[in-house]
Amino acid sequence: MNRLEQLKVMSAEDPNDSFIRFAIAMEYKTDENFEEAISFFEKLKELDAKYIGLYYHLAECYVEMEDEKKALTIYKEGIKLAEDQNDQHAKAELMNAKVNLEMGL
Repeated sequence: MNRLEQLKVMSAEDPNDSFIRFAIAMEYKTDENFEEAISFFEKLKELDAKYIGLYYHLAECYVEMEDEKKALTIYKEGIKLAEDQNDQHAKAELMNAKVNLEMGL
């Protein structure tokens, strides 16, 4: 059983585990299956919008799918959440990625 299959089994046992859902999305992202990654990240966002780590990676997936407008929206949402959580590290990463995307447009 590969890592993705193992994570799916774990998710079936605990479908509300944000970390497992994030890990599944990351496996899809790593495999460059951006549509599936987006699906899992968006579902995670719906279930646990305060899971700060998803915003950077979800936006990156949208960039890969050439939906820069959606990516910018996700970066902005993540920056706002990072500010609300006083997470300066996440905020800096999200702001840097957002600026880099804007410069490339």
